[in-house]
Amino acid sequence: MAETIAVSIDKNDQAQKPALSGLSLAQLEKCVLDLGLPKFRAKQLHTWIYAKNARSFAEMTDLSKDLREKLEASFRVPLLEIADLEVSRDGTRKYLFKLPDGKLVESVLMRFEDRDTLTACVSSQVGCAVGCTFCATGYLGFKRNLTVQEIVDQVLCIQRESGERVANLVYMGQGEPLLNCDNVVESIKLILNSVGIGARHITVSTSGIVPGINQLAAANLPVTLALSLHAPDRLTREEIVPITKKYSIPAVMQSVRDYINTTRRRVTIEYVLLKGINDSDEQARMLADMVQDLHCNVNLIPFNPTRNNAGEILYARPSIDRQKRFRDIAGRTGKTVTIRLERGTDIDAACGQLHNKYVLGQT
Repeated sequence: MAETIAVSIDKNDQAQKPALSGLSLAQLEKCVLDLGLPKFRAKQLHTWIYAKNARSFAEMTDLSKDLREKLEASFRVPLLEIADLEVSRDGTRKYLFKLPDGKLVESVLMRFEDRDTLTACVSSQVGCAVGCTFCATGYLGFKRNLTVQEIVDQVLCIQRESGERVANLVYMGQGEPLLNCDNVVESIKLILNSVGIGARHITVSTSGIVPGINQLAAANLPVTLALSLHAPDRLTREEIVPITKKYSIPAVMQSVRDYINTTRRRVTIEYVLLKGINDSDEQARMLADMVQDLHCNVNLIPFNPTRNNAGEILYARPSIDRQKRFRDIAGRTGKTVTIRLERGTDIDAACGQLHNKYVLGQT
């Protein structure tokens, strides 16, 4: 059975204080200098926040009691608050975080039987403007971009709550990362330098924002790019991924090729399988032809049913046999084509589902 953990949100004055978690060393140095403290205190705070996952100043035992009290009077450690948490029978942990302005975003911690390391999926925006018709986040609409601190503190909050280290990071939560490209790039740099997750263990997903793909390539960060393609033909992709009307499939694929040439990194092609929409033999052949000369893997994702704002489920998941046939046809040119192992299917696993349920439950 899935376990739901009720988490109370502290609404006292502590929540109004500036948070230190998710700040760079340079930002921490400014904080301590503004408080009249020597600069080296910032390194101590940095170690406690990023290496030791401290939840509070009380845990920072190499600081004097007077210093801890002084810090406590001016700052708090975490930026985000846990509004809700669901734990799947497979160990997946789905977090709903409350931001300082009261808005909500989701993150997920995933564990897999075939590996020892843990993967976190983080959000980059509150809601999303892209409006993919099969995505629960798209039904939320776009509210705002997340700050660098809000992105990074998702990882740190996950580590603090779970007591475990995140080794792999994917920007595949709520929002389109490359419509918040400046903050996403800066958050990656901070995660590399402070959290200690390697660039080759970080993946950034996009629905095909051409200027963002080019900007990410120019940032010279050897992270993995994942393109949410979902259809190889224009009409189908325009229907389910409306941003296609602005950035055509040929333009997107050219930017992906440029990314590969610049970074020398293999990309991942993500493809949500929707029964009767994008799972035909012909579309599988078109996909195979499209990626034949691309340095990539293809990841097929069985649709996770989500309801739109009217409560309707617009799509269905193809049968296992249909999924496997699509995989076999799409892989006929020798590309690695896999069907994603699902995690957290017994909880609100898809992006936006927990947010929607929580909000509806409060009304």
